[in-house]
Amino acid sequence: MNKVIGSADAAVADIAAGSTIMLGGFGLCGIPENLIAALVRRRIAGLNTISNNMGVDGFGMGLMLEAGMIASHIGSYVGENRRLEQLVLKGELKLTLVPQGTLAERIRAGGAGIPAFYTPTGLGTIVADGKETREINGRTYVLETALHADVALVKAWKGDRMGNLIYRKTTRNFNHVMATAAKMTIAEVEELVEPGELDPDLIVTPGIYVKRIVVGERYLKPIESQFIKEHVAGGTV
Repeated sequence: MNKVIGSADAAVADIAAGSTIMLGGFGLCGIPENLIAALVRRRIAGLNTISNNMGVDGFGMGLMLEAGMIASHIGSYVGENRRLEQLVLKGELKLTLVPQGTLAERIRAGGAGIPAFYTPTGLGTIVADGKETREINGRTYVLETALHADVALVKAWKGDRMGNLIYRKTTRNFNHVMATAAKMTIAEVEELVEPGELDPDLIVTPGIYVKRIVVGERYLKPIESQFIKEHVAGGTV
């Protein structure tokens, strides 16, 4: 089955306002840059987003914030985006912060058909407020529910026309679990190959989870926080 779509714009053309969307990546590494840009061109509103990070001002999901497209967000880290801070303080965006490991497991559980699970993370903090707790083998745990989405936008290094995906290093973070937890997964790849060209032992996301695949037109791949060491005679400054 050929799942290739001609452009990022065509791939996201039927995403509806108010949809819940998962977006893969870690920081700015492995984010679906081209699919995000296509969404921003559509200017659809009222989106409920789920991602580990929230991009930065002027790039990634930061562009969606600036376009006024996001109504609520579930994530782990939002410290690089001033626009998000402003919207939350004004009460214009609902923000739910989730411990990073719990976020990953809630998404994985959604894809695995597990409705909820117990974890010790967050016990005794506001993370546990209003949630069920249970003692198991002498230790208390918090009940966390699975996360699902209408659409998952993921980024892979290589993919084939049937939707099988291979990720490269850190870009695997969150992409592979999100690909299983949505009604429709759209993948963008840097390189598209024919079926049979990918090493089966290296495929992380089987094509059965992917509905559409598109080749990214261009990648900026900026560094979120760049630190440079200056080498001088006798040591490093």
